[in-house]
Amino acid sequence: MTSEAIQARLKTIVQPYVNHHENFENLSLESDFIADLEINSANLVDVVLDVEDEFDIRIENEDMEKMTNVKATVEVIQKKLS
Repeated sequence: MTSEAIQARLKTIVQPYVNHHENFENLSLESDFIADLEINSANLVDVVLDVEDEFDIRIENEDMEKMTNVKATVEVIQKKLS
């Protein structure tokens, strides 16, 4: 699956948790979930659980800790899908 396809699906996943909608509209690989989108840390856990369901993968704690921005999250998902 391409990075763009994963990013599009990820955008749908994070949308309910976003508190800064202007930054969400300009979502890019560099977007940070906490600093840019203002997703709180409790909701980041929900994002990870939703990612697991959406992509039918299992994310370990060490991978979860890396998933602070879109690029790192896409990379974790690609690694799990390969």
